[in-house]
Order: sequence, then structure tokens, then C-alpha cells
Amino acid sequence: MIGEEEIEKMRGVVRDCVSKHLYSSAIFFADKVAGFTSDPADIYMQAQALFLGGHFRRAFHLLNASQIVLRDLRFRYLAAKCLEELKEWDQCLSMLGDAKLDEHGNVQDTNHSDLMHIYKAGEDREISISSAIFFLRGKAYEALENRSQAKQWYKAAISADPLCYEALECLIENHMLTCEEERDLLASLQFPSEDEWVSTFYSCMIKKHDKEVVVETKFRGLESLGCSTSSPDGPVISTLKNNSDLMACNAEYYHQCGDYQKCFELTSTLLEKDPFHLKTTLVHIAAAMELGHSNELYNMSCNLVKDYPQKALSWFAVGCYYYCIRKYDQSRRYFSKATSLDGTFLPAWIGHGNAYAAQDEGDQAMSSYRTAARLFPGCHLPTLYIGMEYMRTHSFKLSEQFFVQAKIICPSDPLVYNELGVVAYHMKEYQKAVSWFEGTLSSLPSSVTEMWEPTVINLAHSYRKLRMYDKAISVYEKALALSTKSVSTYAGLAYTYHLQGNFTAAITHYHKALWLKPHDQFCTEMLTQALIDECRSGID
Repeated sequence: MIGEEEIEKMRGVVRDCVSKHLYSSAIFFADKVAGFTSDPADIYMQAQALFLGGHFRRAFHLLNASQIVLRDLRFRYLAAKCLEELKEWDQCLSMLGDAKLDEHGNVQDTNHSDLMHIYKAGEDREISISSAIFFLRGKAYEALENRSQAKQWYKAAISADPLCYEALECLIENHMLTCEEERDLLASLQFPSEDEWVSTFYSCMIKKHDKEVVVETKFRGLESLGCSTSSPDGPVISTLKNNSDLMACNAEYYHQCGDYQKCFELTSTLLEKDPFHLKTTLVHIAAAMELGHSNELYNMSCNLVKDYPQKALSWFAVGCYYYCIRKYDQSRRYFSKATSLDGTFLPAWIGHGNAYAAQDEGDQAMSSYRTAARLFPGCHLPTLYIGMEYMRTHSFKLSEQFFVQAKIICPSDPLVYNELGVVAYHMKEYQKAVSWFEGTLSSLPSSVTEMWEPTVINLAHSYRKLRMYDKAISVYEKALALSTKSVSTYAGLAYTYHLQGNFTAAITHYHKALWLKPHDQFCTEMLTQALIDECRSGID
């Protein structure tokens, strides 16, 4: 006879085999333990070993054959996980039960009220089993392309347990929530006092359009968060200052601010330390694209295709390289391959549309942007690009509608305000244009940089159209403080002086514009006119 002590030792062997990834050994011994005891906990351990060993059908059969699956949430959850791996999504939902969400996102589920938890792993803090079940429901609905239900279940999962990070990750990475919905969700989560740092970390992961001082304070607070551990040389304090995820969030913030050089430097540093951090890799590729670093894109894409040939990110990187060197046909081909590997990879859909737009193929670009807008309702960029395409074809009323829609999704992105100002300018609504351009500059997270010089110039143009010449000249001079290489600034400033009757200043600035672009037709003609006007005024 085998005693209880020997059985407990054998359970320890199974747990050790799992920890050492010796799954066949774990399955062999777990099967014998379950045979000796018929204990539900041992049956669960056997099913887990089968699941980890990749025997999903056999694990599901073992769980389903036991009537315990109808009475224990963990049995039911593991059975549903087996069905998830087998891609049998309808059966997976059926196994999880007939729960429903009301209009406030509260779960109504009578099936689970009388279920028990037979198996418990130990004394460690656990993620709520209800949260895990809600998350799996969300995954199943997303696989069935019911993204609205998937979104609701992901929200229910993280509401049930704020430590269910995977649910938040799906909501953020798949752009299921608008800026306001993300903030409201985080505000609604109930964190214990010891987990307040998790709440702050989550707030750094969502869309970051706050003022620089607000975001930087969050990052500095997390970086300084320390944990004291003992060592032979005394206590050691470790912090999150060099944490990969935190540095990736910081790089994303710089990218959203348009500070691509700082973003690129940060991602380069991080990838030297952690070269396979894929979230950072995506931000690094985006920054390299903006900076025109084609050699870096070439090296990155080669390494990614070698290491991850089945990931959309790898082929997206190849597409970015070809886009950067202006070979748009090839870039479209690789962006398309990325979307075929992962239909929920937003950057590839945007890239695919941009590659068409670069060759003035508006219909195909619109098709890609519309698909992205449908798949990612929480992201304003596809809607923004649709508006830009309409504006390119002079359909200003339609473009304005899409820009307004983008503003509803993300009311804090300065680029949306800028595009609304541009379309108002084209429609000759100059007072409205001034309002939008001023709104753009006031909503920037940091001080005005050279990136926003076109907005400053457009604001000056709008003032000139309103015949507010002194104001226009003041704004043109602010644009010159940002960059002295803009023909548009010198030409606009010269023309404003010309309209004021200050022909000497006008001639000076026309000459400066022509020095930058000698064959500019407007400046050449207006310089001639200014010289004539000055001569006439002298005669008078």
C-alpha cells in the first residue's frame, strides 16, 4: 500500500517537473497520483499538466468527463482554456456559462453563484477567478469579431480585479477605448493602498496627451519607487528607473509629443539592454521612420524577420524601410503581409493607407483607413487620415466632419486642432481658423518646437486674411524664431508688410525668401510689384 506521505511526495515531484518544464514526466506522475486518490485537486493537477504539455483535447476530455467541471469554477475555466487553444470559441463561451452585462457593465451571472473552489494553489495572493473568466470571455468574443462585447468583458475583467493586467493590455493595444473612456476606467478601479503604484503605472500606459509637467511627475515618481533587499554587503535599494516597460512608456510619450530624436535615443538605449522588448521595438521603428533613418530600419527589419518571421511587427518593419526610401509599391506589399498575419495590428493598416496616399491613390488609402477606423474605434488616427484625404481632394465639409469625429475620440491631440484650423482656412472661415490654431498651440504638452512651425505660420496667415497686420507680423516673427529656413514665413511676412504699405520691409523679406528659393514665382512677381510701388510712393 502507498501511504499519504508517499502520495504527497509524488505531488511534489509533479510540481517540480512543471517548474522544470518536464511536462511528459509531470503528466506521467500526475496520472498515477490521480489514479491512486481520485481527489478532485489531483485530477485538476493532472489536467493542468496535460494543458501545459500541449495535450489540450485530452485535458478537456479529462475535465469534461468529471462532473466536478459543473461545480467548480477552476475546472470550468481550465476546460474553457483548452477550448481556447483549440480555437473552438462558441464552445468556449458555452463552457464559461451564460453571463450577461447590464448597461452599466455589471455582470449578471446566476450560474456561478453556487459554484465552489475545490482547488486552491496556496497562500499567495491570487488574481480573482471571476476576472480570469471575464477576460477569457472577452478573448472569445474578440476572436468571433464581436469587438463591442469583447471590450465590455475586458472592462469587466479589470474591474473585477485591477491586477488582471492582460485585460487592460488588450483594451489599450487594440485601441478599444477613447481617451475619456480610458481615464474613466482607471478612475473607477479600486486599488488597495499598497497597490497605488500599479494605478500610477497604468496611467502612464494609456494615451498620453497631458501637459509635460504632469506626465513627467508620474514617471519620476515611479522611477524613484524603491524596494530594499538584503545582501551579504548590506541592504540594497532597487528602483524602477531602468525598468523596460517604464522606459517604453516614456519613449511613447516623447513620440506622441513629436520629440522623435529624444524618443529614438531612449529606445536605442533600451534595446541595447533588452533587444527583444517588442513594444519598444515598435516605438523605435516609428521614431526611425519620422527621422528618416533608413539604415536603422533596414537592420531592424532584417533582425526581426530572422527572429520573428510569423509576427506582424517584423513585416511592418520591412514595409517601413521601403516607405522610408519611397518605394511605396514594395512597402504596401509588406504592410499587407503584416495585416494578413495579424488583422488587429493598427500600425500596418495605417502604413498601408499612407503608402497609397503617398501615390495619390485616394480610394485605396480610404479603404485601409476605414478598415482601421472600424477595427480600432478608440484610435482617432484613422479618422484623422480620412479627413486629410478628403481635404486633399478639396472636400472640405466632409473632411471637417471627420476631424470633428477625431476630436470626439481624442479631444487632447493638438494635431486634430491643427487640421480643423487648416480646413477652416480653406473654407475662408478665418476667425474660426485663428481659434483652432491658437487652440493647437495652447494644447501642446510642452513649449512650441520647430515641429509646430507650420501651425504658427498658418495662424499668421489667418491674421493677415483678417487684416490684423500687426498681429500677423508678430506671429510671423515667432515662426522665424523657430526656424529661419521657411520660404513661407518670409513670403508671408513680406506680403503683410506690402499690404501695410511698408514697401522697404516688404522688399527686404521678399529678397530673403528668394535667397532660400530663387525661382519662387509669387515672391518674384511681388518683389517686382513692391519695387514699383516704392518708386511710385517716392514720386508722390
